[in-house]
Amino acid sequence: VQLQASGGGLVQPGYSLRLSCVVSGRTSNDFTVGWFRQAPEKEREFVSVIKWSGGTRYYADSVKGRFTISKDSAKSTVYLQMNSVKPEDTAVYYCVARWPHTVRYYRANEYPHWGQGTLVTVSS
Repeated sequence: VQLQASGGGLVQPGYSLRLSCVVSGRTSNDFTVGWFRQAPEKEREFVSVIKWSGGTRYYADSVKGRFTISKDSAKSTVYLQMNSVKPEDTAVYYCVARWPHTVRYYRANEYPHWGQGTLVTVSS
């Protein structure tokens, strides 16, 4: 399995950014894919994931109402639409995946597959 993340960059507070992650090499639809992030000198934290089959979405409280996760099955791609970004959203964002889904979807060590990370910097 390979996860290729892209879309990071510099964005001003209050603006929007969209991250993408292409999932390749998967063998079934019973998996969960999404995003964690890691700010400087902080531990990795859960952002959002989506169950590929069925489309159930999960969000961290810190991004609920601002970020939206979605998928394009034809392109095997998951997106993270980040609206109303804040300086505290600054971090390296990692695309993650696991088979099958787990109720502990918010724990980083539940995901064996990680992408290379894309840096998001929110600053004026």
